[in-house]
Amino acid sequence: MDRYYNPVQVICGSGAIKEIPALIENIISEKRRVLLLTWSESTTYLEGFKELKDAFTVRTIRFNESNPTVEQLFELYSRTVDFQPEVVVAVGGGSVMDVGKSLCCFYGKEVDSPDEMRKIISEKAYGQPKTKWIGVPTTSGTGSEVTCWATIWDPSQNMKRSVESRENFAYAAVVDPDLTKSMPLKLAVSSALDAVAHAVESYWAKATNTVSRGLALEAIRTIMGSIDKLLADQGSLEAREQMAKGSMMAGMAFSNTRTTGCHSISYPLTMHHGIPHGAAVSLLLGPVLELNAPAVKDLDALLTALGVEQIGEVRPRINGILAVAGHPIRLQKWGVTEEDLPQLVAQSITKGRADNNPEELTEAVVHNILKTIF
Repeated sequence: MDRYYNPVQVICGSGAIKEIPALIENIISEKRRVLLLTWSESTTYLEGFKELKDAFTVRTIRFNESNPTVEQLFELYSRTVDFQPEVVVAVGGGSVMDVGKSLCCFYGKEVDSPDEMRKIISEKAYGQPKTKWIGVPTTSGTGSEVTCWATIWDPSQNMKRSVESRENFAYAAVVDPDLTKSMPLKLAVSSALDAVAHAVESYWAKATNTVSRGLALEAIRTIMGSIDKLLADQGSLEAREQMAKGSMMAGMAFSNTRTTGCHSISYPLTMHHGIPHGAAVSLLLGPVLELNAPAVKDLDALLTALGVEQIGEVRPRINGILAVAGHPIRLQKWGVTEEDLPQLVAQSITKGRADNNPEELTEAVVHNILKTIF
């Protein structure tokens, strides 16, 4: 039996951010307190939010750390809990939205240390969130605006933690491609390929369903059909719009299925070697597809969406896109050594991701996959 659930209302298109004040009016009380969490505080970046600041009591906080840690999340919670925001508007890439949605799970609780925060995350003891949030992506890749989980890194514990609650979907996702204009090409490409990975993994996940599979195929077609335009002309409005739409649909797809082997294996590559998440996960798409192929239902539909005819064409297609954008396509070019592989393998079997893969991921299998991209 198929089940699909996603309660996020989505506003998508050029100029969509103008709708944010009206959205907030529907959910806010007389206190009218809004936390505006942003990656950048530049005047140009925030000019679209002037009406927001005129209408509400707004505290603007800048957070521009990639791969946010438990300690960083606790520090931001400590700085903002006294403000008691009723709405968090998270404007940025996946890291900003991960932090914004996570804060909503902790407001209303007394959290006195990073260790207490770790305990709550481990036990999933969030309860009903006291604060609502609105996701406003400025990159086209994470889909975080339409999912109910967030990645918070914990390098001191050699862990990737997931803050997740079905009660913490965004009130709304506002997808405005105009906000992606300033993305560097490297980031634009790695973000787009991260979205492709979300969709591909949603398509073959053990938890896949009819709705998510349809969304996944359309997301893949949308992104892969326009990514060459992005490479040729980063300023192309058409390409930016297609990346934004594809990323959102990929997010809708994996919001119900989670990801699988590519993401599971990618986490330690990012945590220990600084490989951008989108680059790390997309390097794994080809090898993991080759592993999973026998278990993928309607494989031809997936290959067609990717724009290839044979499984063996996926890896060179993805690597070619990464290379044009300036991303290394071998792990050793990212500073990974042979001696690093055992540790990477040991940390690649992530609960909820590896066991959602259609083919079994053992340490031996993961080692072989890493060797193919070493």
